[in-house]
Amino acid sequence: MVENTLQGNNNQKLIYRKRLRRKLSDYEKNVPPHVKAARKADEVNKKLGRSLQYQHGGWIEYVITVNGPEPLEALESPYDYQHYVDKQLKPIADGILPFIGKNFDELSMPQLGLF
Repeated sequence: MVENTLQGNNNQKLIYRKRLRRKLSDYEKNVPPHVKAARKADEVNKKLGRSLQYQHGGWIEYVITVNGPEPLEALESPYDYQHYVDKQLKPIADGILPFIGKNFDELSMPQLGLF
């Protein structure tokens, strides 16, 4: 799973879908990733002369890229695959692997060689 993710074979499974429960302008201090993605999407919408679709809430689909969260409809940067490995796959594996005497880092790191 780690190898497939790092190679970009799981891109469709890496999409976050979150609901904006408030107006975008209401998010001031702690700005979660889905809000950042919605703001970027509406910036692009504004530049293209389209209506701003996230100002009053709604659902946003986004991915984490090397430049932070970006909306699917305005994706500009490559995916941050290491984010998905560290934040999604590793916590799940670390909850299971100790029962069989293994750990995620051991299994996912490339082998350095036998000697």
